[in-house]
Amino acid sequence: MGVGKSTVGRLLAGRLGVGFRDTDDDVVTAEGRAIAEIFAADGEPAFRAAEKRAVVRALAGHGGVLSLGGGSVLDPGTRALLLGRRVLYLTMGAAEAARRLDLAAGRPLLSADPLDRWRELTASRRHLYEEVATAIVTTDRRTPEEVTEAALNALESKPV
Repeated sequence: MGVGKSTVGRLLAGRLGVGFRDTDDDVVTAEGRAIAEIFAADGEPAFRAAEKRAVVRALAGHGGVLSLGGGSVLDPGTRALLLGRRVLYLTMGAAEAARRLDLAAGRPLLSADPLDRWRELTASRRHLYEEVATAIVTTDRRTPEEVTEAALNALESKPV
């Protein structure tokens, strides 16, 4: 969360000359309401089900850069779909997260004690991200353009 998936994804798609798609946006469009509203009204399980549907549709029908929500990897079926694809894992440290943004803004899972909760979520998911990642790029103290360049270099050096 907050690592720059959407920003870097758009830049990366532009550099590669392909389309960009964000599954969080797909969930909002399909459900007709914000992610925070889905969490509040229906809970996390309902959001995760909608997220999985969005990821399956996107992986089946989109050939460009795809940004997945941070919790997408929690689903074993999603992880299986990602294996064998080029998957970039963007990372940042807690200090960068605290410096970069108001982590709680619009993020239901971070509403109480945002930085501590961010640390917990990141630690609990890291091994899942690493399981599916083709390349890992840190975003700490880098501009989106610098992250995009590092992503291109990392992906070029690790063909699928």
